Amino acid sequence: MTFEAPSVEQITEAAALLDAGQLVAFPTETVYGLGGDAGNPEAIARIYAAKGRPSNHPVIVHLAPGSDPAFWVQTLSADAQKLIDAFWPGPLTLILKRAPHVPAAVSGGQDSVGIRCPSHPVAQALLTAFSSLRNGHGGVAGPSANRFGHVSPTTAQHVRDEFGASIHVLDGGPAKVGIESTILDLSRGFPALLRPGHVSPADIADVIGTMPRLPDGADASAPRASGTLKAHYAPRTPLRLLPFDALEPLLAAHPLNADKKLALVARTSSAGKWADAPNVHFVAAPDDPQSYARELYGLLRKLDRADVERILIETLPVSAQWSAVNDRLGRAAAAFEEEK
Repeated sequence: MTFEAPSVEQITEAAALLDAGQLVAFPTETVYGLGGDAGNPEAIARIYAAKGRPSNHPVIVHLAPGSDPAFWVQTLSADAQKLIDAFWPGPLTLILKRAPHVPAAVSGGQDSVGIRCPSHPVAQALLTAFSSLRNGHGGVAGPSANRFGHVSPTTAQHVRDEFGASIHVLDGGPAKVGIESTILDLSRGFPALLRPGHVSPADIADVIGTMPRLPDGADASAPRASGTLKAHYAPRTPLRLLPFDALEPLLAAHPLNADKKLALVARTSSAGKWADAPNVHFVAAPDDPQSYARELYGLLRKLDRADVERILIETLPVSAQWSAVNDRLGRAAAAFEEEK
């Protein structure tokens, strides 16, 4: 897929829209974000309204390369600085105590704030242009550019499919990572992983010398964070996530002459005869975690358009390498648990 990178004039226009309190969808290396001025409560309210997002669900502030993250937080800890030096620009969001002048709306009313610096060149150009309009302290609140709870967008067309012409979109081509950033909480005096992503707990431990606490459902004091609700990232088509031996009875029970096929996403080695069954729309699952992450959201959106009756997905290996993709698939499937 080819695309023409936005011109300087287009970047300047988008920064001016942000400056005026309007919304701009922009590419990052993870997914496309729905951006608004993080210092403007009215712009933040527009983000929530456009997405249909609960107002107590925080959004992440995106910062330009070379900007001062300390402007947004009460204290930039030594561990935070080490992680910034190691992983920014990149797909790591840090949760720290919010500076008093930062609008509470960006944090869903909490006393913490999530900040990150994306590596995508179009995002960096936009953030730099906008920050220059704010004396170097501009930040862009940017949750994923989709309706709340739906599949995140990894191309500009996904954003247009979601919002039509109502949102100004900068096209930066397909996202290279494909799933949202790792979220690490440093707001309580110890590191805690709130959302897995491309930067792993082991990567973090290598930098700060401490393995972060992992999500176990028992951390009641953890701040709310983007993309951590039980049901999230869901397609509109019902989805089941099961081991292949549990999928086979569902496949066998589906009538050969059914009006709609069942979609099957599985390893080719598992699929066997079902890969060619007339009542099955088969998709070979990517072999490695990075490819699976990059292709996941585009695949779910494509299967929504395929008008299948149900999406059946083979469970993935349970390992650190697969944890981020497992997290997204588990939340997508959770949206349909009551329909089993």
